[in-house]
Amino acid sequence: MPDNTPRPPQRRPWEADWEPDSARASGARRLLLAGALALIAVTACITGLALNDGTPEPKAAPPASTAPADDGPGLLSFASPPARTTGPPRSTGAMTPTPVAPQAASTPSATPKHAPAAPPEGQRSSPGPVPKAVSVRSLNYPDRYWHIVGDQVNLDPVPSPSDRRAATFRLVEGLFDARCYSFATAGGGYLRHRGFLLRAEHSDGSSLFRQDATFCPRTSSFTGATMLESLNYPGRFLRHQNFRLKLDPAQNSDPYRADSAFLLVDAVA
Repeated sequence: MPDNTPRPPQRRPWEADWEPDSARASGARRLLLAGALALIAVTACITGLALNDGTPEPKAAPPASTAPADDGPGLLSFASPPARTTGPPRSTGAMTPTPVAPQAASTPSATPKHAPAAPPEGQRSSPGPVPKAVSVRSLNYPDRYWHIVGDQVNLDPVPSPSDRRAATFRLVEGLFDARCYSFATAGGGYLRHRGFLLRAEHSDGSSLFRQDATFCPRTSSFTGATMLESLNYPGRFLRHQNFRLKLDPAQNSDPYRADSAFLLVDAVA
């Protein structure tokens, strides 16, 4: 038989004497609250990521001269090395040429090669000859002397008194260099080379004349003889050729050495 025992009546919220328990939230309300908290957490994470994507503020560079302290062997330092502030930049493979200062163009000397400068007064290394009368005799033609004929100088015998006077000169210090010789003539002129020939001419007061009239003594290969080198044409010596006195370049031959060797002897006049 069915149990027909009546159950006690359940109280409804709308019944006058029943009040809901507000201290305990329902299950649906708890789910809504958890969802809201999760949404807030997600929003905060997105906001933080957006802020981290911005440009970071520059950090102050550590001082270059600060060296890490030596903590002893076996300790590893993970600090970043200090920035390099000195020393040359690292090569990139390209060579930068070093500029070279342009050189000044050389200015040719105003003095010709055959015109040496005169030594300054007071700085002459050796005195010239004491002025005296001499005659110049050939080594390989001992009966012939320098002899003026007109304005030329030949190598001639001097049998007569007039010939002997024309073969007599006054040996003086060089007109352009006192260490060398000049030969003054009885007529007031000097022996000088012109066109590489020895001539007797009067001085025109020019520097060229003084140079042409200056001859420097050099040692001959023959004992007692002298070679006479041109001052303004170094390497050219007075020699006789066909009994004519001239300037010729030095030659390594016996005839040249004999023809350019002269003896400065006492005057024949």
